[in-house]
Order: sequence, then structure tokens, then C-alpha cells
Amino acid sequence: MRLWIFWSGSGSRQVKRSDLNKAKRIVVKIGSSLLTDGGRGLNRIAVAGWVAQMAELKRQDREVLLVSSGAVAEGMSRLGLQRRPRTLHELQAAASVGQMGLVQVFENNFQEHDLHTAQVLLTHDDLSDRQRYLNARSTLLTLLSFGVVPVINENDAVATDEIRFGDNDTLAALAANLVEADLLLILTDQQGLYSSDPQGDLDAELISHARVNDARLDAMAGGSRSGLGRGGMATKIRAARLAARSGTATVLVSGEQQRVIAGVVAGADIGTYLQPDLAPLVARKRWLAGQLQVKGRLVLDAGAVRVLQSAGKSLLAVGVKAVQGDFRRGELVSCVDEKGREIARGLINYGKQETAMIMGRPSADFEKILGYFDEPELVHRDNMVLV
Repeated sequence: MRLWIFWSGSGSRQVKRSDLNKAKRIVVKIGSSLLTDGGRGLNRIAVAGWVAQMAELKRQDREVLLVSSGAVAEGMSRLGLQRRPRTLHELQAAASVGQMGLVQVFENNFQEHDLHTAQVLLTHDDLSDRQRYLNARSTLLTLLSFGVVPVINENDAVATDEIRFGDNDTLAALAANLVEADLLLILTDQQGLYSSDPQGDLDAELISHARVNDARLDAMAGGSRSGLGRGGMATKIRAARLAARSGTATVLVSGEQQRVIAGVVAGADIGTYLQPDLAPLVARKRWLAGQLQVKGRLVLDAGAVRVLQSAGKSLLAVGVKAVQGDFRRGELVSCVDEKGREIARGLINYGKQETAMIMGRPSADFEKILGYFDEPELVHRDNMVLV
């Protein structure tokens, strides 16, 4: 018997599982114990099956990003280690060795479907620094535009404090935030989230559907069972909540089920569906408006103010009259009119010095002025909120 949890707060939106078949951009995260066949080396048969389903999604004109755990576990297998290393340098060494196997097996399998992959190694520092955040976002979106499947992993070989509990679950959620994914699909060695530990409670029931921010979920989560990864259901719930900041829905489900990826995207009632509380655009705008510190101000002319307020366009440099404050690419700036009234806030694509050089000029002049060309807009409309 399943425990169905349907609850809604004031102003929340109702999203059905069947809506998942509309998902266009999907992040798939595969856990360590699944990838490494319980620690016995890469499970190549399972990988081939998952890749075939992701290739099927690509043929449906969907975009897919893969977040892969298992570098340390595969490295342990290759090095003949029986226990997960405890020291940082041993973990980094095992991850470096294991990463080679992960890259090879995914590249070979996607090539079978005439698909290209790209290895993307990130650390949390890359995504907390606003400039590097935008750089990573631009790279991933460009790869998707080329039809490539990015294979994302933690850059364990150089990380100093990121090889820790729940790391790749968090990384998958951050990737979903980066690209504003519609769905985060976390494949694990459990069927989903249960009302209690099913190994110790015969009456434990699988939760089919819950709102991601419901506090009752926290009491239902446990730790990692395999000992190979560092995550448990608690970290997966936290990851789902992080992904929901961009309006991304999350499904936690066993990767051992037949055609699990295709089934989830088709709206099948499998695993646990964690529903975001806000639509993607509203969630991202709320994050921009309230979670980041304003680093500078741009004074806009009347034409730019009118375009932002009436047409919902991006902010171009030609409409900027003055630059105030000290900011870097990717930081939050306030856009004000000539009387100082705030019109909008957004993430800027150029630093203070560059912005001062190109203000009042058309985008076609950027390369001549700066010696390079990055983005045609100062602030893209997707990274802006009107206030």
C-alpha cells in the first residue's frame, strides 16, 4: 500500500505527475552504488540501459544533463581498495583514477547512439562565485544548444572540502539551478522515500507525491545504506529543496527498475515525486530579488526604463547613463531611473570597469572597446526582476 500525500499551501500550484511528460530540460543523477554494482566496478550493462533511455529522450527533442557519482567507488575498485579511504589525499587519488573509467564508459555508450558527451568538472566554489557561476551556466547552455550531453561530476581531485556527505546530490541540484531544469531525476538504490525505514518497519509505506518543503519529510529520511556514496535520503530532500529554488521538480526513484528514466518522464507512478511550490520563473525571480546582495547601481535613461517596464526586454548598455558601486561579472546590480527610483535588479554580464567603458554604446561596439565580446546584453531578462 502506498502513502499518498497531497497537501497544498496558500497560493501554491498543483502539478501532476503527468505534467512531467512536458519536461524539456532534465538533469539525471546516478548514485555510486548503482554505477559501481555495489562496489564491484562499473556496472556496464546498467549504464548501457540508462544511456539508451537518455538517448531516447534526446530523440524526443529534450535536453539531458547527467550528474555522475561513482568516481571514488570506481577508483577503489581499480586500486583494489576494500574500504572507502578516510584521508583527503587518498580520496582525491581514488577519484582521479575512477574518473577515467566513468568518462570512458559514458562516452562509449553515448557514441553508440551517435551522441556526443562533454566532461564538466565543478566544485561548489565554481557555483558560489557569481562570475564562475555565469561562466558555467553559459558553457552548459552552449553544450545543450550543440546537442551535447554534459556529464557533470565534482572535481574531487582538486577539491579541499567537497568530498563529503551528499555532495553529488547537491551538485545535481545546483546544476538544475544553473540551467533552470524542468526535472531533477535522482536514481538511487532505494524505491523512493518511505514513511519510515522499510528495513526495520514492515509497515513502512512508499510516499508517492509530496510538496518539497513539507517539514514532515525530514523525519522520514535516513542515511546511506551502501557505504559507497556519501548521501542518504536526507541529502536528497535537501537537494530537491535547492532545485526547487528554480522551480525544478524532483523524483527520487530506484535506478534498478526497468526503463525507469523513460517511465518517470512519461508520468509513471514510480518513486517519490517532490513537487516545487513555485513556478520556475517566479522561483528564480524571488531568489534574485531577495537572496543576493546588491553590489552596484546602473542609472538608466527614460528609453531603457520604458523598455524594461513595458516590453520585458533585456537591459542593453546603450540605455545606461551612469555606473555606481563596485561589482564583478555575475553580481547583483540595481537599475534605477534618473531620479534614483529603483526599476529592476539583475545579474550583470560585465564588471564595473567594463560596464563604464561600454555604457551608452551599442553591443556591436563591445569588441572594439573591450578587446573581446561576451554577451550582447548587460543584464539578460532571464536574470532580472522588476521591483
